Amino acid sequence: MLDVLPHRGDGATRPAGLPLPPGRMPLLRGGRPLKRWRYVGVYGPEALACFGVVRIAALRQVFWAVWDRERRELSERTGFRRGGIVVDHGRVHVPGVAELLLEATGEAVEVVSRHGAEYIWTRKQPARARGSLIAGGRTLAVDAAALIDDSAGYHARETAWDWCAGVGTAVDGTALAWNLVTGVHDAPRGSERTVWAAGAPREVGPVRFAPDLSGSPSPRTARRWTSTPKRSAPAATTSRCS
Repeated sequence: MLDVLPHRGDGATRPAGLPLPPGRMPLLRGGRPLKRWRYVGVYGPEALACFGVVRIAALRQVFWAVWDRERRELSERTGFRRGGIVVDHGRVHVPGVAELLLEATGEAVEVVSRHGAEYIWTRKQPARARGSLIAGGRTLAVDAAALIDDSAGYHARETAWDWCAGVGTAVDGTALAWNLVTGVHDAPRGSERTVWAAGAPREVGPVRFAPDLSGSPSPRTARRWTSTPKRSAPAATTSRCS
């Protein structure tokens, strides 16, 4: 079953015989626990934000962060209780922090890859986030580009990757979004590396990340994390994950 991987598509066709979301996946396979997460990044002119729910087998972690771009203030929290936090394809709700509705603005890209003796899956999709955020003690109206990341699989115990996602505008005004990675789903072909132009996805070739993230849009705001897989920088999210 794994010999056909990597597999890249829109989800209409899938590798046979592999349990994949939204179907049920075993909590343990090949001695590896199921790791899964849903992450939403929001890229606005006044604030950047990210929200995530992570599960490793039956254990859960939630996190969120809001960067006030004008005041250059970061608010963030990580916890092991859901605490009313909702992060799904249609909505983000964090009590006292965010109330956002999400609408897809581009085609989804789904990738299934080998990871050692097992496999991993991801689905990326650009979206529009509308609603409100609280940043720097003030409530901001939000109408901004976003990216939804769903991932699951049987990653090796020690897994590391670099990841960058963000949005922009081409010189002709075309809306752009991107998702770039090394370390997971990074085969020369059939990877998750994607640039969306006006919502249409195109796979791009392998990329490299500078060790100090000096190639990110603002290395001064890039920070290292050892467990929660996200860091934020203006107009993009750049991560080094372990």
